[in-house]
Amino acid sequence: MKQLDDLKTQVERQAQRMKKAEHERPTLIGQTVYIGTLGLLFVLPVIGGAYLGLWLDSLAADYSSRWTLGLILAGVIIGALNVYLFIRE
Repeated sequence: MKQLDDLKTQVERQAQRMKKAEHERPTLIGQTVYIGTLGLLFVLPVIGGAYLGLWLDSLAADYSSRWTLGLILAGVIIGALNVYLFIRE
């Protein structure tokens, strides 16, 4: 009888886990928001670096793209770090 009760308990636990997993399954909208957030976390530092670099380059007497390229690269690194930290949570 004890084996039957143990089996029944295990089956009930497994059924509860399956129901919980099905209930917590991410929806299409939730996945879209997650991917959009990842995109913004990566793209915004790159765009910010580009605009800041252009502004700093415009302040210089002779136009060179030293600041622009450097800050775009910094934006890529910061964006990648943002995405990594966000996924790790």
